Amino acid sequence: MSLLNEYMKKEQLLKQLRDELQQLEQDQRLKGELEFKEKLEQLMQAHDKTAADVIDLLAPDDVTSAPRPSSVESQGPGRRKRKLKVYRNPHTAEVVETRGGNQKTLKAWKEEYGNDTVEQWLERTE
Repeated sequence: MSLLNEYMKKEQLLKQLRDELQQLEQDQRLKGELEFKEKLEQLMQAHDKTAADVIDLLAPDDVTSAPRPSSVESQGPGRRKRKLKVYRNPHTAEVVETRGGNQKTLKAWKEEYGNDTVEQWLERTE
């Protein structure tokens, strides 16, 4: 791409952004939010408070927010750790601990004894 073409595209983009900015500046909702923000900042300054102070005052962690799961309990955002299931084979007394159904020994048991039978061997869930 030539330098001239790149310049013209950037200039067109700049014009488009200016138009969008002008539309936003005329929006009454934006004007209201800006006015609120300005008044809030003046109030915070008058009482020598920071944004963090206001947040703590309005939503203290120990009262309004639910306890957050620790990083050990969750595998990612919005996903919780699966429950640990402990199975004991009554024929061999072998114990299997698993968090999913894809465990090798558990699969072998289910093939040999059947899914319903193996599910009866569930000792505990944590």
